[in-house]
Amino acid sequence: MSETILIVEDETAIREMTGFALAKAGFQVLEAADAAQAERVMAEATPDLILLDWMLPGTSGLDFTRRLRRDRRTRDLPVIMLTARGEEEDKIRSLETGADDYVTKPFSTRELIARIRAVLRRMGHAHADGEHFEAAGLVLDVPGHRVTADGTEVRLGPTEFRLLRFFMSHPERVFSRAQILDHVWGADSYVEERTVDVHIRRLRKALAPHGRDGHVQTVRGAGYRFSHQV
Repeated sequence: MSETILIVEDETAIREMTGFALAKAGFQVLEAADAAQAERVMAEATPDLILLDWMLPGTSGLDFTRRLRRDRRTRDLPVIMLTARGEEEDKIRSLETGADDYVTKPFSTRELIARIRAVLRRMGHAHADGEHFEAAGLVLDVPGHRVTADGTEVRLGPTEFRLLRFFMSHPERVFSRAQILDHVWGADSYVEERTVDVHIRRLRKALAPHGRDGHVQTVRGAGYRFSHQV
C-alpha cells in the first residue's frame, strides 16, 4: 500500500506540480490550500506525511506545525516544511518548531521525493522492533512509541524519540554530530550537522520538566553522549 502525502500549499501551480510528481512516484496525494482546509482533509483521512508551506494565508506553516505537535493524534506525524526562506536561521527555526525536514523553494521534485522517502524510512524504523530501554529513570518503549520518566509520560516528537532511543541504546559513549546524523537520520540524509544541535535542545527541553535533561551531555570538541550520571 502506497503512502499518502498531504500537500498544504496556497500556490495552485506549485501544489499541482508537486502533486503530479508525487503521484507519478507512486504516492497517494491529498491537497489543501491552507491550514483550515488541511484540518478538514485530515478529519477524513490521516496522511503519512505532510508537505507544508511556511507562508500560508491565515495560520502560517510554523503555527500549524506547533498545533500538530500539541495534538496527541498528530504529534508524531512527519512534516517537511516548504519555504522560500533560505537563510540558515529560518531553517533552524522550522526545525525547532517541530518540522522533520525542510526544502527551499524553488526545489527539484527529485530531491523532494528523495527527502520524503528518507523521512518515511526513518519513521518506519522507529516503530520496527520490539525493544525497550531503561536508564536514568527513563523507560523507552519502541513498539508503543512512548517514553516515561518515573511513570509519567514524556512528550517527544518523532525525531527526538529516535535520538533518545539511539542514546539510550549506547549509554556513556560519545558520538560526533556526523555519527549521530548517520545513525539517527541515515547516511542518505540531506540535513546539516547543526540540525543535531537543534534536536538535542528540543530533547533536553522535553526532558527538563522531569529532571532528566542533564543526562544528555555535551562533550566539548567531541559531540554528545547519554550518561547515567549527572
